[in-house]
Parts: sequence; C-alpha cells; structure tokens
Amino acid sequence: MTILIAHLGPPGTYTEQAAAFYINWLGTSMGVEATLCLCPYPTISQSLHAVADGHAHFAVVPVENSIEGSVTTTLDTLWQLDSLRIQLALVLPIAHTLISCAPNLDSIKTIYSHPQALAQCQGWLERFLPTVQIIPSNSTTEALQGLEQETTAAAIASSRAAQLYNLPILASGINDNPENFTRFWVVSQGEMKAGYQTSKVPTSHTSLAFSMPANTPGALVKPLQIFAQRGINLSRIESRPTKRSLGEYLFFMDLEADANEAQMQSALAELTIHTEILKILGAYNVLPISAVT
Repeated sequence: MTILIAHLGPPGTYTEQAAAFYINWLGTSMGVEATLCLCPYPTISQSLHAVADGHAHFAVVPVENSIEGSVTTTLDTLWQLDSLRIQLALVLPIAHTLISCAPNLDSIKTIYSHPQALAQCQGWLERFLPTVQIIPSNSTTEALQGLEQETTAAAIASSRAAQLYNLPILASGINDNPENFTRFWVVSQGEMKAGYQTSKVPTSHTSLAFSMPANTPGALVKPLQIFAQRGINLSRIESRPTKRSLGEYLFFMDLEADANEAQMQSALAELTIHTEILKILGAYNVLPISAVT
C-alpha cells in the first residue's frame, strides 16, 4: 500500500520538513510498513482539498506560529471541508535564512517569501534591507527555482531549502525571535489513522469550531463557562468571519482534553445547545519535532 501525504510545496518548505518527520515517525515509532510518498501542492487549501477529494490520504498543514499567530487559510478551509479530522499535531522550530545569488546585501533589490516568513523577519529586514521590494509568495520555496537567474533577488527560506536547490546563503538566523515555532496539523478523512486505532489511543488535545446565532448579546460567554465549570483548560480561541455578513464570526478552540473523556462529552453535549453549528475538528496528541529522530 502507498500512503500519499499532501503538503505545501514546492519541495523544501517547512511544511515538507514537518511531513518528512511525520513519515519517519510512522515508520520508526508506529511500525507502519507501507510506502509513504510526499505530494507537494501549490497552496495549503489545495493540499487539504486533495485529502477531501481522495487524492491523498493525509495532509500536513501549518496552523499556528508562535510569533505571527494563526494560519487563517488552514482554519477557513477546515471549516469548509466537513470530512476532515485532525490526527496529530507537530511542533517544528523555525530558523530562517536569506538565500540569494547576489554578491552582497547591498545588491539585493527584491525579496520573496511566504507572508508568515516575511513577518517573522520584519525587524531584520527593516534594519539591513530597508529599501528592498518585498513580494509575498505562496510558500518559502516558490521563488527558489528561478533565483539563479535573478541576481538582485533573494528569498527567505530554510537552510535545508538552500541545500536542496544548491543556492548560497547570505545570512542565517534572520528571524526576529529565536524562539520561533510553527504548529502543524496532520489531517485525514474521518477517523482514519495510520498504524493505530483511534479508540485505543488517549489524546491530549481536542480542537473544535462553532458558529453562534446572530445578534445574541453575550453569546460567547456560555461556551466559555461550559468548559471553565468542568475544569477543562482552553489553550487557544480565535474568531474568523463567517463570510456571510459583516460582524458574524466563527470561533475556533483548542482544549487540553480528550474528546472521549466523560467531562468533555458532557461539555460538548451542552455546547450543542448554545451554538448554531458545532464541528469537532479532531482529538489528537502533540509531538515536538525535536523528539523525532
């Protein structure tokens, strides 16, 4: 059997790095013996749709960065695709480099990278390259394929990407905060797991999303109270526009609890009463990449 794992490409992205660690973990820790194949897609949304449409078994997608916050494309797409469930979270340390064939920093006129990477290096760019034109791209590696021909351009990506494309690094460690981590979700259809059964594996986190009835004062208070009264810790909450009407929002929550625990089952049952639409995005464990060898 061949297991296809979709991710944001082209090759060399941080998402591909997380996906490669996931493959290694499946083989060494979970004993999965199937052939595992990485499948790059041009956008995060396309990689998630590949799973929903049956073209890939899993997708690895970024969901949150410790400096720049949530990756909203991931949240919005998961809300739209009802069949997808989070199976695992991966936490990857991020270290950015400036990659260019220019002879020095003074020769650089243009910089390409993903908006998240550009924002994570904003202070460094303002200090060392204050006049360059900054051009956002779909990924950190999208511009690398043509960088040899554009000798006044640079890209922000990983040192691994520079090695992969055989390109020189002009500066390393350029992210403004050294404590830079990105959390990724491994997503599949339904309750599919690779190498183990959902019901036999206790999980540490549950992610959910819900919409509220429009124009209801204090509507968000009740969902928060439901979890607080049961001693369930809320580790993240975020609002996103419903895209139906100005001022209407969806809410995404991460909870430090297993969805199958009695307390969580009780909380979710009560939550359905106070929400318009409630979606359980998945129950999963969190795996630091540094723990994977």
